[in-house]
Amino acid sequence: MPSTEFRFRCTPIACCLFAIIALQSAAFAEPSDQELIDGADTRIEQHRKADVVITVLDAAGRPLPGAKVELRQTRHAFLFGCNVFEWSPANDKVTDSPYCQEFKELFNFATLPFYWWAYEPVQGKPNYNQSRLISQWCAQNGITTKGHPLAWNFFDPPWAPDDPMELKRLQMTRIDDCVSRFKGRIDCWDVVNEATHFEREWIIKQAPKMSGLWQKAGRMEFTRECFVHARKANPKATLLINDYRTDPPYEKVIEQLVDKAGKPMYDVIGIQNHMFDGAWPNGKIWDVCQRFSRFGVPLHFTEMTIFSGRKPEGSAWNAAWPTTPQGEAEQARDVVRFYTMLFSHPAVEAIIWWNFRDLDSECWTSSGLCRRDMTSKPAHVELAKLVKSKWWTTAKLVTDKDGTAATRGFLGDYEVTVTANGSKPLSKRVVITKGDKNRCTVKLE
Repeated sequence: MPSTEFRFRCTPIACCLFAIIALQSAAFAEPSDQELIDGADTRIEQHRKADVVITVLDAAGRPLPGAKVELRQTRHAFLFGCNVFEWSPANDKVTDSPYCQEFKELFNFATLPFYWWAYEPVQGKPNYNQSRLISQWCAQNGITTKGHPLAWNFFDPPWAPDDPMELKRLQMTRIDDCVSRFKGRIDCWDVVNEATHFEREWIIKQAPKMSGLWQKAGRMEFTRECFVHARKANPKATLLINDYRTDPPYEKVIEQLVDKAGKPMYDVIGIQNHMFDGAWPNGKIWDVCQRFSRFGVPLHFTEMTIFSGRKPEGSAWNAAWPTTPQGEAEQARDVVRFYTMLFSHPAVEAIIWWNFRDLDSECWTSSGLCRRDMTSKPAHVELAKLVKSKWWTTAKLVTDKDGTAATRGFLGDYEVTVTANGSKPLSKRVVITKGDKNRCTVKLE
């Protein structure tokens, strides 16, 4: 067979043209997984920290050089959270339990359960007391709270009426009641959960009444009405739309969740990521953040699970996956990578791990950061190192000739302690915020 040989002579003009094309291609090329994680620390430095300047004055108001300044972080501005579903006031010593002690040591954000079918098993008798006690414990320990969810068609309340319009009235009354009742204690809410694909066949079968209500009212009409009621019940509350979908259909729901003037009815976009089929690669993490950040509101990763057991091949998604040593090592590596990627994206404001410890039921048997007996898995140890060490600021400084000491710290709450000339230490609380000058003056007595 005759052969065809193609030869290209690289003239100066051709070489220049190819160089331009190569540069343009590189400019528009998506970063690799490795490039994304390699750049994370730089992004974290840029987006999660700020400069702070502390000025120390003597009793006469003059700048005091040589004063010792200790800056100690006490709380992150970023929300590192978990559901707190296992907190139970039935146990008198619950707050002394390993679960509570470990929880408050690591997390500053907690998701409280408000599933209608469990929260109000008997009509007219919601379990207000448990929510009150949990939110009170959270407040005492500097933990911000969120209620989850106000509306979801996963199960029907056991007493739900057959008339969908009567059920809708009761649903709106529930939203009014919960949001207004806990104003000041719970000021963040997942208002509507999983609206994008609410007509899943298996959900319609197990919740025919709630699903029928959503179908009759219309997905977006119902969702908007829920937000109207939540906003009226607490105008200052932070309201979320929350979903497990991370694709264009969820984007469409968000685009349509606006009032008559076209203003978004939500304050935050919630993204679930129970990773039953393995932890997302860095490219997907970044793509999801970029896609939903276009809406111009903070992103909360509201339900996050990376398992420490392997899903049995060919089994249903809800099969039991016991934890294993190999799975725990993989989980730890993925937790560090995933949290680092999310913490480095400027649109992300919160990460909420789902089950703090392994549960006995179905796939949740290896879902925790801790084992069933509350012993720490490697993932728990490594996450604590990130949150309370690598991403945590403590500094010992000395004021210069102008009486000032400067450093850079992670955004959040701090205690500044100053000593000079053998004087009694004087402490002051400081908040380091993004976009602020973050200047603090301490006057010694």
